[in-house]
Amino acid sequence: MYRLLLTITFLILVTAPLSAQERGLQPMDFYNELTIQGVAMSPTGELIAFTVMTINEEKNKRHREIWLQQLNDGQPAGGPFRFTDPTEESSNPRWSPDGKILSFTSKRGEDKNTTWFIRVSGPGGEAYHIDGVSDTPIWSPDGQWIAYTKRPDELDEDGKPIEKEKREGWIAPDAFSNTIDAKRFDGRVVTSIRYKRDGTLTFLAHRSVQNKLQLFVVPASGGGAKQVTDLLYDVNGAVWTHDSSALLFSGNELQDDEYNLEYTTDLYVVSRSGGPVRKLTGNPGNDRGAAVSPKTDKLAYLFTKEYAAETDIMVVDIASDGSFKGSPVNITTEWDNRVSGLTWTLNGKALRFATGVKGNNHLFEISVGGGNVKQLTKGDRTLRSISMTKDGQWMAYSLTDAVTPTELYLAKTDGSMEQRLTNFNDDWLAEIKRRPAERLTWKVDDGSEIEGWVIKPVDYDPNNKYPLVLKIHGGPHGAYGNYFFRTFHVLSASGFFVMYPNPRGSTGYGNKFTYATRGKWGVMDSEDYLKGVEATIEKYPAIDPDRVGVSGGSYGGFMSNWLTATTDRFSASVTSRSITNWESWYGVSDAQSLTEREFYGTPWAERETYRLLSPISYVENVTAPTLIIHSENDYRTPIADGEQWFIALMKRKIPVELVRYPRSSHGLSRTGEPWLLVDRLERLRTWFVHWLIKKQGPATQSEGLNGL
Repeated sequence: MYRLLLTITFLILVTAPLSAQERGLQPMDFYNELTIQGVAMSPTGELIAFTVMTINEEKNKRHREIWLQQLNDGQPAGGPFRFTDPTEESSNPRWSPDGKILSFTSKRGEDKNTTWFIRVSGPGGEAYHIDGVSDTPIWSPDGQWIAYTKRPDELDEDGKPIEKEKREGWIAPDAFSNTIDAKRFDGRVVTSIRYKRDGTLTFLAHRSVQNKLQLFVVPASGGGAKQVTDLLYDVNGAVWTHDSSALLFSGNELQDDEYNLEYTTDLYVVSRSGGPVRKLTGNPGNDRGAAVSPKTDKLAYLFTKEYAAETDIMVVDIASDGSFKGSPVNITTEWDNRVSGLTWTLNGKALRFATGVKGNNHLFEISVGGGNVKQLTKGDRTLRSISMTKDGQWMAYSLTDAVTPTELYLAKTDGSMEQRLTNFNDDWLAEIKRRPAERLTWKVDDGSEIEGWVIKPVDYDPNNKYPLVLKIHGGPHGAYGNYFFRTFHVLSASGFFVMYPNPRGSTGYGNKFTYATRGKWGVMDSEDYLKGVEATIEKYPAIDPDRVGVSGGSYGGFMSNWLTATTDRFSASVTSRSITNWESWYGVSDAQSLTEREFYGTPWAERETYRLLSPISYVENVTAPTLIIHSENDYRTPIADGEQWFIALMKRKIPVELVRYPRSSHGLSRTGEPWLLVDRLERLRTWFVHWLIKKQGPATQSEGLNGL
């Protein structure tokens, strides 16, 4: 019957007029998608620079270029145009204070300096280097100086950089064991906990051979770079004082203490010419994200006392050299959502920041004296990369919602006079039918309200019955919302209802909600998912309650395993980059501190918790056919967890497949090779089509799964 329906649908499509054809989103449509990144509004408001990312299917890679949009009194003057060489990779646009020079990052030929500059006033000319600047520029407010951070080169007696050996640091310098032949040994000798990092395909060299990020200053006209810090920890988030005489930054003196789990990042200040580095904060907690007021009389920064504590905005009076005058004051005592990216209004009376709240990401403002936080932008959508003019009147940003990929927008900073400036995705989306996301809520036993969204099948008919797929986000301290999730639309196009919730543990609903699941992963939030499924089935009678699938990645993969092992609610599962055994995961991941904090200790100190919260402890209950997707270079949730789940299900003769992706890290579904990302989408889709649409009734491994 299913094949007959497909045939009839095909005949209808091929006989319809070409202009009227619509179809659902397919995995291969990823190659059509253009993404707006790195928006940079010029200080004067005359130009917007932004990065456009496209996907090159033939080369199996992403390609980035800098584009410009000209403005005239807040109105677009013509359409956006490509600014950088389309044969080169270019990104990360930054403006000089007068808006006459644009810097960007580009790897060009054998040139090791990837920081380029180009004039945008008068004749453009060629991109050039500024002598002495070798990383992303941090312009001084007066435009006379450029600061940047980098790892200093080691110099020989003549002052020339020493070329490091390819394998330097592979053998820990404090190792006791020795080798017979050092030239023949091409392995690693590790004595450090932090010897690998997800996204880095090779293991890290011993930390002692890697110099720390230091602060350098160069005249804007070019010249010799002066190193103004020489610290045993990285310099982060450097900003100038407004008189351009000093720089503030954050750093963690215990950065190399692998056993430190406390929050110990502080704020520091150093003169533009170098000299002593002065520590400005010293309270327990993390102090970071410094922002100096326009008159240089106040400093705002972010403070988090400890893990799972709220992040607050602190404001303190400062002297011209950055020294504190008095004690910092918390101005967000009544705000319990996350805060990041502080900017001052021109008059110095308020601070603005962007954050996610209840599925949306918007711009907010608070008076420097505290009080209520005001939401400036509205609507069911997500604003990213917000950049403002120097006078704080206009802002540009990328915007996406549940049915539209990112495009460039312009608006007043109070959210008014918004207008869309690009339509890069309109042409290919014109033939793609997408269902809107419909919001629903439900209550759980402790009284918490849980929010989620539902996307109907593309060809929804209330007289038919459809399967449902529950999608679970990662984190757990992340969130779904009004953002373009291509996976959801691909499933919708294949005949599925898709429900995606923000259970307890998600961000955007207050700090207490975010950390409610601490020590109770799976045990607590199972209720949120299961009641959400029932609420969805109740609201949408067209859903077949006997055909419900579950899928997620990272924490979502863990929860997919957990739900199929502790309930019989689901008829099929696709689990990506998942965790099955917290005890073994702890020993192979690059993120042990996550469970040490969330589970209140190590596996040997909290053995029962680690075992209680491990899906492998209940694997004998799994009956759902399961597709396991894992990356071979995932160091966050290493592939051993996927292998354990696979072998257990194989031994129990549960239908299961393991897909191993090479050259891929934990971020495969977001940043992986385009072909592998598209292949993953198709495998996820066809697995659910097979088990929730084509197949009916119980399944066994012996039925064979290769002919999907």
